Amino acid sequence: MKKILMARGADKVVSTCVKVKPGEKVLIITEASRLSIAEAIAAAVYRVQAEPILQVMVPRDTDGQEPPAPIAAAMKASDAFISVVGRSITHTHAVKDAIAAGSRGVVLTQFTEDMMIHGGIEADFEAAKTECKAVAAALAGSEEIHLTTAMGTDLYYSAAGRRGNALYCMVDKGEFSTIPTVEANVSPLEGTANGVIVADGSIPYIGIGILDEPVRCIVENGMIVSIEGGRQARMLKADLDSKQDPNVYNVAEMGLGLNPNCRFMGFMLEDEGVYGTAHIGIGTSITLGGTVKAACHYDLIMKDATVTADGKTILKDGKVVL
Repeated sequence: MKKILMARGADKVVSTCVKVKPGEKVLIITEASRLSIAEAIAAAVYRVQAEPILQVMVPRDTDGQEPPAPIAAAMKASDAFISVVGRSITHTHAVKDAIAAGSRGVVLTQFTEDMMIHGGIEADFEAAKTECKAVAAALAGSEEIHLTTAMGTDLYYSAAGRRGNALYCMVDKGEFSTIPTVEANVSPLEGTANGVIVADGSIPYIGIGILDEPVRCIVENGMIVSIEGGRQARMLKADLDSKQDPNVYNVAEMGLGLNPNCRFMGFMLEDEGVYGTAHIGIGTSITLGGTVKAACHYDLIMKDATVTADGKTILKDGKVVL
């Protein structure tokens, strides 16, 4: 039955999000655990008289690991690509190079069959586009951005010269987006972030998911220097330490969730899109406008955020006030 119910979501991904045209070559990258979703999308590609190319790879060892070279080459050669994987390949040279070559792509990381039917996928992406682009424009190039929450987040950084990224689940040539999160984000200038991050929503990686208690991180000169809290904080610290890569502590991104249909469920692209949340991405920033490639990219999500950019309030207690 789910195979039938997923058809509507698959059609939306293909026709609304990627805008696939007849005759186009559409690469669908997946792994065995997501094959049913990938096949539903491939069928939707075929329905619009385009050519689906399905490539199944061994799951990556970690989020942010590059896909195999033949898949990276196929991404560059495609008219469009759709990534349906458990471990993220979003923040990789493969995605960056494919977009630079003129392909367009969307990523459905950690998707489940239920996510293809209900939740963020049901949002009106066209309606969300205007607000998302306005928030991204307000973040872009700001000399000083200040993020706070009632739980104790208090972080300053500069985004001078950096682009704002509006990800609203629809792409044109040379663009990529996540689905179903609708978010506006910016990559801080390396070395400028200072303060405290208190994640109280979710860290949807390495089995952490929805947080039982806050995870507190101290940031100095663009890098996380300590991680405090309970069991889930210890999981995050142990995983980052195991990477043996100092760049995993880089403050790479601040994103603001703008999808009214998303809800916390412990999965990355659903949690990040929850309306009024903020997330701090750590590690790799090369796909967002930064310069750092790390062994991973994780997001620390907090609820009911307040954000100001150069003194102008963008988000107040989880509500857009532009």
